[in-house]
Amino acid sequence: MAATEAAAPSVRAALAPAKVNLTLLVTGLRADGYHLLESLVVFAGVGDRLTVEPAAELCLSVSGPRAAGVPEDGSNLVLKAAERLRALRGVTAGARITLEKHLPHGGGIGGGSSDAATAIKLLADLWGVAPLSTEEALPLGADIPVCLAAPEPRMMRGIGEDLAALPALPPLWLVLVNPGVAMPTPAVFRAFDAAYPPTALRHEPVPEAADAKTFADWLLGHRNDLTKVLNDSLGAVHVPQIADILAELRRSAGLLDCDMSGSGSTCWGLYAVEAEARAAAEQIAAGHSEWWCAAAPVL
Repeated sequence: MAATEAAAPSVRAALAPAKVNLTLLVTGLRADGYHLLESLVVFAGVGDRLTVEPAAELCLSVSGPRAAGVPEDGSNLVLKAAERLRALRGVTAGARITLEKHLPHGGGIGGGSSDAATAIKLLADLWGVAPLSTEEALPLGADIPVCLAAPEPRMMRGIGEDLAALPALPPLWLVLVNPGVAMPTPAVFRAFDAAYPPTALRHEPVPEAADAKTFADWLLGHRNDLTKVLNDSLGAVHVPQIADILAELRRSAGLLDCDMSGSGSTCWGLYAVEAEARAAAEQIAAGHSEWWCAAAPVL
């Protein structure tokens, strides 16, 4: 379980970090409609913030700069995860959960899934029970198991249940850019299915003891299969800003690689040097005030 931040003895608080897919291969489609994937997932030092504390009932309040439109009732994935943990562990206690939203909605960086996974870990600590296992968490959503592994990077396969540890990654920085376009994941996958077959490609092993250049060289041989769907000007889910964001990132000094995360619409740029990442984020934000942009370390 990730260490919680210092707080009052009965209060637990933690960052729910952004989940970033540095690669994403669509490798198959099951008969039940679930897609099979291979994806290298890392976590960034930027995200939402959660606090939990004892209470008679289980309740959720949402605040922060991106709280608008986020439900506080049982439709919120955080409360669904809390209820599932409580039911499976036989917990009768309640908790007051506070969610401070900073990540853009529908951005392909696992905001809701990371929030739910962080809530599971904090509540498990508060209630003195084990967090949900991969098998127990998967019904909540395909990204919940990998987010429970945060901040450790993982190679995610299957529908999200097959998680493999990776060699230690070198120190790296990310610039995350979102154009303010929320992408419904099912629609993106439907557009992919209509235009492309699953790929036969698989990941090469991540190199051991890699420095930033070695890792970047490996990464350049991989991709996100869904990027081309959002870049298709004739497609149903075309987001023209994706090409604009990637072009902006490619013009920045020190860029190692860039692509889209998950089903979009957030894109990432990878850097070895903090100062170059921060300079790129500042430059892009200055030219596009309508975009959300953040520089953060890979955790």
